[in-house]
Amino acid sequence: MLKANMSHEKLLQGQTSSLFDRRGFLKCVVGASSFMAAFEFSGLQAQAAEEKLEEGEGVVGAFKTLFDPNERTKSGKELPKAYLKSAREVVKTMRESLKENPKDNAKFRRSADAAKESIRDYLSNWRGQKTVAGEESYVELENVIRALAKFYSKAGPSAPLPDEVKTQILDDLNKAEEFL
Repeated sequence: MLKANMSHEKLLQGQTSSLFDRRGFLKCVVGASSFMAAFEFSGLQAQAAEEKLEEGEGVVGAFKTLFDPNERTKSGKELPKAYLKSAREVVKTMRESLKENPKDNAKFRRSADAAKESIRDYLSNWRGQKTVAGEESYVELENVIRALAKFYSKAGPSAPLPDEVKTQILDDLNKAEEFL
């Protein structure tokens, strides 16, 4: 009992190890980010359910939408919601990156880093997945990623994209978005 009181006193006095502080901090950050992701996802599902109610599909249709892992695309196909969210994020961040002025290095780097991160996330979750590999949006996004990889492998990691490559990538992004 005496040992427990002594260790408790040390904690109260702020004599904790930096490892404990970092772990506690990391647990807090991970927990908060998980909560926010779940909150965002549930908000999107609730919005889709509300749209079903407005379309006249009733409460049952709205309820099914809340718990359905798939979503109907503009082209009418049913694809996983997680895939559609990831693919839309790639399209959005790539467009923003391509619109940035490369002469404003700080802004350009931020948008390029965001695009790079969304591409990594997309590839880590969806590369080679049979559920989406044959989809038009998947093929178009692969074209975008290949074009970027081909250009940067030849020109170097910090070379500015020529207008010809930008135009081709934007065309492929537009095609991909049509199928999302």
